[in-house]
Amino acid sequence: MTTMTAVTIQVNGDEREVPAGLHVAALLEHLELHPRMVVVERNGDILRREALDATPVEPGDRFELVHFVGGG
Repeated sequence: MTTMTAVTIQVNGDEREVPAGLHVAALLEHLELHPRMVVVERNGDILRREALDATPVEPGDRFELVHFVGGG
């Protein structure tokens, strides 16, 4: 039996390898993004914040991450 150590996904159109077994909240942490400052779209569906901890990152997933930027 082979254990995957990384999976390939797309983030904002760029292919990336990330550790296998992540959920979306851990993916954001891996990418050094704060979940309150990002809207996450996974495979065309916007994820609710409360679903980030329960949604697994699967090989081939396509994520679009929109960052909120403050300013004044």
